Amino acid sequence: MKHRPSKLDQLDIALFREDVGDIEQIPQEKIIPATKRPQPIPRFRKQRLDQEFNDVFSEEYEAKAVGSEESLAFKRSGIQERLFSRLRSGRMHIEAELDLHGMTISVAHEALAKFIHDCKHYEIRCTRIIHGKGWGSKHHKPVLKTKLNSWLQQTDDVLAFCSAPIEDGGTGAVYVLLRRPSK
Repeated sequence: MKHRPSKLDQLDIALFREDVGDIEQIPQEKIIPATKRPQPIPRFRKQRLDQEFNDVFSEEYEAKAVGSEESLAFKRSGIQERLFSRLRSGRMHIEAELDLHGMTISVAHEALAKFIHDCKHYEIRCTRIIHGKGWGSKHHKPVLKTKLNSWLQQTDDVLAFCSAPIEDGGTGAVYVLLRRPSK
């Protein structure tokens, strides 16, 4: 809806034009293009996030070696047994999945940190991480499985994890229950 000028406004406009007189346009030789300014790059925030990814899991803490067919199970205190039982049996909806097959330890480390960060961002609660059984590794030992067991226990965002049922990867995959984001 357009605003119509009132009589008072029209009188003011007429008075202004009378005082100013005729107007002539001044030609401009310099053209200033109207460009959109680029978004600033939050350099320090990016550095902080990169550092957080690298600091998420410590390499100094080393859990005991895990066998290829050994089941993994971990839960923090306060997790109800009924909830953990639903996780173990595969009765929770898997919202995201990460496959670490064939990755080196450093690549898997970074992928896991980014995956957990993204899950927190998108408020994902239950995930599956496939680590494999280690048959393709140098000494036929599950290196990633051992590392993953250690890394997942170190982050407070992981409430519980356990080996998946046979149909979802068995001892070559884990279900992970993540903390709900705080409001």
